[in-house]
Amino acid sequence: MTHYPAAERSSTGGLHGAPALLVLAHGAGAGQRHPFMVRVARGLAERGIDVVTFDFPYMQHKRKVPDKAPVLEAAFREAIAEARALVTDRHALFIGGKSMGGRIATHLAAGWTDLTIGALRGVIALGYPLHPPGKPDQLRIAHLPSIRVPMLIVQGERDAFGTPQELEPIIEPLPSRVTLHRVAGGDHSLAVPKSSGMRQDQVYDNVLDTIASWMTPVA
Repeated sequence: MTHYPAAERSSTGGLHGAPALLVLAHGAGAGQRHPFMVRVARGLAERGIDVVTFDFPYMQHKRKVPDKAPVLEAAFREAIAEARALVTDRHALFIGGKSMGGRIATHLAAGWTDLTIGALRGVIALGYPLHPPGKPDQLRIAHLPSIRVPMLIVQGERDAFGTPQELEPIIEPLPSRVTLHRVAGGDHSLAVPKSSGMRQDQVYDNVLDTIASWMTPVA
């Protein structure tokens, strides 16, 4: 587990006096030390958000195949409990992740009943895996209507696991408040082609600004 503490902020910076903690899970193919995860965690810490990352059991044991969903969910819950011990009770709790990690975060949010962990303020999914690539009929959405907290989904327009256009009709009837942020030209990792004329660091900075801005009123 890695803790990225929020940077020092003035009374008018950060989250307007409302500290926030984001427990961020990795995707299926790479762990918490992947450059994408580190970039997101450090970038949000610089924007006044405490971030904790961790590795799922299969990644800890250097296995390539992810654990079954119940094992992933249990590991995520354990990471949340450990992260809570690192910060004060005043921190507003958010959970999220990249791809598979974001999906497991939505699973936890859908069944959030463990009062020992504390109130959940919101969920952040970076590249929500709506369906396997090339299989748009295999939707991973059955649990989404059970979520009652706000959600932020950051989705690339070229995401093979589901485009923003595919997500829109899924999101519209959900009872929770869902914000969909499109990344122009972005793929499943929010990477844009050189032909887009956009610098990748600028794309990531815009995503980080979006996340921090979204968390401010929610917290």
